[in-house]
Amino acid sequence: MQIKVLLVDDEKDFVETLAQRLEMRNFDVKTALDGDEALGLIRESDVDVIVLDVLMPGKDGIQTLKEIKELKPLITVIMLTGNATVNTAIEGMKLGAYDYLMKPTETESLVEKIMSAHKIKAEHEERIRQAEIKDLLKRRGW
Repeated sequence: MQIKVLLVDDEKDFVETLAQRLEMRNFDVKTALDGDEALGLIRESDVDVIVLDVLMPGKDGIQTLKEIKELKPLITVIMLTGNATVNTAIEGMKLGAYDYLMKPTETESLVEKIMSAHKIKAEHEERIRQAEIKDLLKRRGW
């Protein structure tokens, strides 16, 4: 099963290059150039991991993160940040981001973070499934 990744960054060339690098590593990649476009994609399709730029015009990464977590709390989000916004990325982690990476990032570092983030999401989903099964069996008296 391919991991579904959404890259969100207002730098078009950066997003396209990164998407190609991840697709070569067998990820299913979608891209968005701003927070609103990202939220639209999240509403209409399944996403496992989001790589989200902190500084974007319009809706910034922190506001986008808050809305992502309201829509689909289990999606894991990796914040992407430059030097000037490390504190903002840390703020993002307080709001539910999985981790953050500094720009420019090495592709292999990003791949490792995506794999770890996906594992966390999968574990959460499995715990929820197990709890639902247990609840169902209990309600049926089994």
